[in-house]
Amino acid sequence: MEHYLDNAATTRVCSEAAEAALRAMTEVYGNPSSTHTKGREAKKLLDMARGQVAGALGCKSDELVFTSCGSESDNWAILGGAEANRRHGKHIISSAVEHDAVRRSLDELEQRGYRVTRLKPDKSGAIPPEAVREALNEDTILVSLMLVNNETGAINDICAISKLLKAQSTHILLHTDAVQGFLKVPFRASALGADLISISGHKIHAPKGVGALYIRSGLRLHPFLVGGAQENGRRAGTEALPQIAAFGAASALGAAQFETATAHMAALRQRILDRLTEAIPELQHIGGGAPHILSVALPGWRSEVLMNFLEAREVYVSRSSACKKGARSHVLEAMGLPSRVIDGALRIGLSRYTTQEDADALCDGLIEAHKTLAHR
Repeated sequence: MEHYLDNAATTRVCSEAAEAALRAMTEVYGNPSSTHTKGREAKKLLDMARGQVAGALGCKSDELVFTSCGSESDNWAILGGAEANRRHGKHIISSAVEHDAVRRSLDELEQRGYRVTRLKPDKSGAIPPEAVREALNEDTILVSLMLVNNETGAINDICAISKLLKAQSTHILLHTDAVQGFLKVPFRASALGADLISISGHKIHAPKGVGALYIRSGLRLHPFLVGGAQENGRRAGTEALPQIAAFGAASALGAAQFETATAHMAALRQRILDRLTEAIPELQHIGGGAPHILSVALPGWRSEVLMNFLEAREVYVSRSSACKKGARSHVLEAMGLPSRVIDGALRIGLSRYTTQEDADALCDGLIEAHKTLAHR
């Protein structure tokens, strides 16, 4: 029996999202920009899905632009935000534990002459708001910090950071990569205080290939893709209606089940941690507070060996972000953890569909691996 515990990498598509996508592909298949009946029908579905995602995010529908993924949203927010604000300076604040979509965008800006301060996390993996305050200067134009770290589950206090930025300046933009936070930790865009928020469909049981960028009302970004007038002229290209419809359905369902789902994941997370801590004394819990991500390490063991041992039992976890493709975790390195811990780290990703049987299969497998590999 399969036990999938890599939900921070991607989630299986829920039946409601799959049905919405199928309907858009086979029934509501018109181009939303067409003016005939089939086009108007498609436009109505597009508007409904936008309203569903915006409702789950806590923003106005016209503040939401659909993209192809979270990475595109991050790229657009950072490159576009810097461009929109460059008259005020060329200094950007971020962190050393961001997703590669943010890190590479910042690298690109450095090539263009911008200066980037990459803050180090504290022991929990989060970035303290006071560290942001200390890094600010009169040249700062953009702060980009993720809401929930995709490897450790550490949560940044974006609301507090927003308040300190507004107290310091009226022009500094705040972007947060909320791909791992959307429908996993409680927040509303209208109250969070960020000017730009990136989210993605495949982390919440929608298909891959769809994301969105929240752009605060009044903030104008240059289009990331130019061409047609889709998305109110902000992103060219015919909208991927099947994926968008699925994103809307998954968002609506995720919002409706948010409280029960997060409580379920948090309970399973604690169950796993309690069992492993009791059975494996040297196991280390690596930071984090999000209910769906648990990062642990068995110092002295190799992550790849442990993963292979688990995979043979149809238990699936990861060692770090899937985008790293097996490369060493820059997040754990930035946290200053010893090599023995980093090389023995595993990331466990939960979802509302994760069962107690899945959790127990993982624990049984790791406990068995610990005993078996220790005696080789």
